[in-house]
Amino acid sequence: MFRGASAINLDTKGRIAIPKRYREPLRAEYHGQLVITVDFQSSCLLLYPLDEWNKIEAKLLLLSDTQASERAMKRLLLGYAHECELDGNGRLLLPLPLRQYANLDKHAMLVGQLNKFELWDEAAWQQQIEQSRETIRSEEFANNERLADFSL
Repeated sequence: MFRGASAINLDTKGRIAIPKRYREPLRAEYHGQLVITVDFQSSCLLLYPLDEWNKIEAKLLLLSDTQASERAMKRLLLGYAHECELDGNGRLLLPLPLRQYANLDKHAMLVGQLNKFELWDEAAWQQQIEQSRETIRSEEFANNERLADFSL
């Protein structure tokens, strides 16, 4: 399970180094194989271990090719999907179209989301955090049944 936010940098070739604490689990459990795609709701990338991505593909296979929103989702997620493998130094090369989609330049944030990672431009991540805090304070959050019984 992946959790926590890590500040990382892109090198001049568009590679990111996965933080050391994730490298061994990714290699041991997933043979270092990942799929990177876009988040269709946010300007960030999603990095899935290949086994987790296979579950997403199984769900996408059930979606319609004739219903516009389902087809659009499939087009984005699959069209941008890129298989990659950790290199010997724990790095991943991010293809240019993916970097452009998420506006990634130099400073980024890799955020664990249990079964996947989100990869954000650092400034966009800070904006997202503030937006998330506002959502939590909102009435909409308080009226969500699944969150009503969630306490820490």
